[in-house]
Amino acid sequence: MQRSILHIDFDSFFASVEQQTTPHLRNKPIGVTATNGRNCIIAASREAKRFGITSPGRTFEAQKICPSLIIVPAHFVQYWEVSKKFVDICKDYSPFVEIFSIDEVFMDVTQTAKLFGGVSAIVEKIRNRLRNEIGEYITASFGISYNKLLAKLASGLRKPNGLMEIKPHEVAQVYQTSKLTAICGIGNRIAQRLEAMGIRTPLHLRFIPLSALIAEFGEVEGKFLHDIGLGIDERPVVPYTQKPEVKSVSRNYCLPHNEYDKRKILQNIYELCEEVALKLRRLNKTCRTVGIYLRGKQTVHGRETFGEYLDDGQKIFEGCLSILDNQNKCHCKRMQSGLLLHALSCVSRNDEAIPHYVRQIGVWAGNLEDNTYIPESLFFADQRKKHLQKVIDSINEKFGDHTIRNGFLLNADKLTTVPNGYLADKYERIKLAETSAG
Repeated sequence: MQRSILHIDFDSFFASVEQQTTPHLRNKPIGVTATNGRNCIIAASREAKRFGITSPGRTFEAQKICPSLIIVPAHFVQYWEVSKKFVDICKDYSPFVEIFSIDEVFMDVTQTAKLFGGVSAIVEKIRNRLRNEIGEYITASFGISYNKLLAKLASGLRKPNGLMEIKPHEVAQVYQTSKLTAICGIGNRIAQRLEAMGIRTPLHLRFIPLSALIAEFGEVEGKFLHDIGLGIDERPVVPYTQKPEVKSVSRNYCLPHNEYDKRKILQNIYELCEEVALKLRRLNKTCRTVGIYLRGKQTVHGRETFGEYLDDGQKIFEGCLSILDNQNKCHCKRMQSGLLLHALSCVSRNDEAIPHYVRQIGVWAGNLEDNTYIPESLFFADQRKKHLQKVIDSINEKFGDHTIRNGFLLNADKLTTVPNGYLADKYERIKLAETSAG
């Protein structure tokens, strides 16, 4: 049986939510910026896009194009709440609803379309409920096809507030007029390499031997591109009620400006380590492998596997410093647990340990194990520390993340812990799955 797959993509989602909740912003060009600064526009309203403003983009460049542009900080918690309301609408028409990102969902309506008068009728019902239950200023574009690849392509070709269906016999015609980058999974770099091979549209992929694609891109990517050319995508729609498997936990942060102060850099690293540890504890997980990534004038990255399982922010931080020390052959003494200022002076003395300035930081934890299977420590000091951490977590849960934090972070800016656009934080997905199941 041929599948009926829907891809629903909100139009200018972040900006539309801001305009829906703040009426005086409606019909005006607005640019939504990240919560940690006003330097980068991460979303533009439909009115702003008419001036040629794109996202991501630099704020000062956008304001040159459109001096009347209104800058609005992002409110990711609010966007996630709207997204959850929309998912709640979609589930009334199929049990197979997959959250692809905070503003995109897939639906498999193969078995349920006939119950509601067909796929087009489902689209109209969802549109009406979106307007009546969430807001008339928030719209979405719908793509219909027989697999996820083509349904997503279709929704992108009829924006905003559009509807397009790609049937099997129409694939070649649609491919012939589409850009390579219109296909999910083909970014600018892949497109450039394909163009160097003489491939300029998705249709051209159909006529390239699989062996040539594998020779250029490797086994996995080559097969993926070959299937794209043939319009093949067997991936199922995975219901959001199914808990995702958690293989790693990470937190990335882009600083609002180039940061030269090593103490502030270390404070940011420490706070990210605390967030990663908090996510681990919320997921009832511990880790053995820690990774760190710093990007600035130079790029520094590495990972290390330890002999014990960790779910403590300070220990993860110590692991990150160990990676930096080992990578840059720091000759200072290995720091002792808790001596953060010693670690600061140790790393700061070595100009190579941290790049001259840092703009982006990432902390990663892998090699996870369920906390249930980790034996409890027999030492009173460890038990006391674990109990103290539970108390701190409960206070932060009640009054907000980072209400209580380590003294090393004194006078440091608090980072906001919010869902990101791709919902990479599995905790939010798992929490939603558990709530829906309950």
